Amino acid sequence: PLLKSLESWLREKMKTLSRHSELAKAFAYALNQWPALTYYADDGWAEADNNIAENALRMVSLGRKNYLFFGSDHGGERGALLYSLIGTCKLNGVEPESYLRYVL
Repeated sequence: PLLKSLESWLREKMKTLSRHSELAKAFAYALNQWPALTYYADDGWAEADNNIAENALRMVSLGRKNYLFFGSDHGGERGALLYSLIGTCKLNGVEPESYLRYVL
């Protein structure tokens, strides 16, 4: 109900604004993206934020200086693959080192 009332409010305010104003552009953008903006309210599995993705990339950001030593683009691709595997392990509650020892 709260999101529906916000959408109605945005649509009403759009009628009173010049379509060239910055506020009208922001409202139009929000209304054009409305299904994506409200998806989390319709789907119980969707998150309202992207903290999971940001936390997954934190490891990449912290190690940025070390990536100079991957040696090549191919080495970088292998590193990205390992980061993806490790991140997936963490999301699923699996200890990454044990998993990698098992599969390798």
